[in-house]
Amino acid sequence: MILLLEIFAVLVIWLTFWSLIPRDEWWIRGADFPRLQILTIGFIVLGFLLFWDAPWNLSRELIVFGLIAAIAYQLKMVLPYTFIWKKQVKQVKTEQLDPDKQISLLVSNVLTPNDQYHLLIEQIQKLKPDLVLTLETDQTWQNELSVIEPDYPYRVPVPLDNLYGMHLYSRLELKDTEVKFILSNEIPSIHSTVILPSGIPVQLYCLHPKPPSPTEAKDSTLRDAELLIVGDQIKDLDESCIVMGDLNDVAWSRTTRLFQRISGLLDPRVGRHFINTFHADYPLLRWSLDHVFHSTDFALVKMQRLAHVGSDHFPVYVVLQTGRIFEQIQEELPETQDDHEDAQQAIQEGISKAETEEKIVTDEIAQAYKS
Repeated sequence: MILLLEIFAVLVIWLTFWSLIPRDEWWIRGADFPRLQILTIGFIVLGFLLFWDAPWNLSRELIVFGLIAAIAYQLKMVLPYTFIWKKQVKQVKTEQLDPDKQISLLVSNVLTPNDQYHLLIEQIQKLKPDLVLTLETDQTWQNELSVIEPDYPYRVPVPLDNLYGMHLYSRLELKDTEVKFILSNEIPSIHSTVILPSGIPVQLYCLHPKPPSPTEAKDSTLRDAELLIVGDQIKDLDESCIVMGDLNDVAWSRTTRLFQRISGLLDPRVGRHFINTFHADYPLLRWSLDHVFHSTDFALVKMQRLAHVGSDHFPVYVVLQTGRIFEQIQEELPETQDDHEDAQQAIQEGISKAETEEKIVTDEIAQAYKS
């Protein structure tokens, strides 16, 4: 039994070390995802190793020491997304509520083959969000969602059969809307300006890059570069901004945290709780893939994971409110020179890879999608 415990301990130590390797291959970056699961196993194994009635030897002592170090590192990565951490985004107080300065968002990766359309439609009709972003939606999903169109006069449809279609539905006015293919003519993103009831414009970015996996992208280079390209554009904006979508990356990954630092956007999950949206069917194998980031002038009204809609992802519902008072008390994460250099290197690697694979869409094609 002690040997089995030591094997599990070494596995936790190895996976923790593996995640530190600064490479983009999917079989390395995959270690970013199950940190909660690795941490749970580490705690269980540590408890048994400390109190198991067996002779202590040098091997056991070294393994316990390494296991404690691995647990400490995993805790460092995930604890910010628990209630014991300082909140990155303030909660809007009751007396501060102003509906004209609020925006409600629903993000749902529907899973293209999923035919339980009514489950998502029921959530939309119940919550009546200002914006609905659907991912993996094809023409069939567009047809089924047509029942909500009377309530959403502003729409950006991008139906695709490659699992990367997306649709944006808005009750609020959209301006300067473009569908861009940043690094691949297979992967769209929606860029628009949404006008709040108060007249305040908000820059909106809807993303769904490919994940690093043996069946999708062999590495995370294009995913990381797409996110960082958008982040690099946002940092020069002096406007309200929201980035949302299925980023196929976890909140605690080095790329997501680098994106936050270079873009200056905040994460309302920090200091509150995990919003683990994938995999909806396996409670013990879940992590956060669906995200909403926003500029410092937004504070949080409400945030929740919604009920199962037949997809492998849970939808996410977030209500934000803008105001100068929040901008004055919330600070963006500081960007260092190393962050800038790391981001530029990742962007250049992504562009080079895209050029090599001839996946950059032409300006003419991009213009055809402009609306």
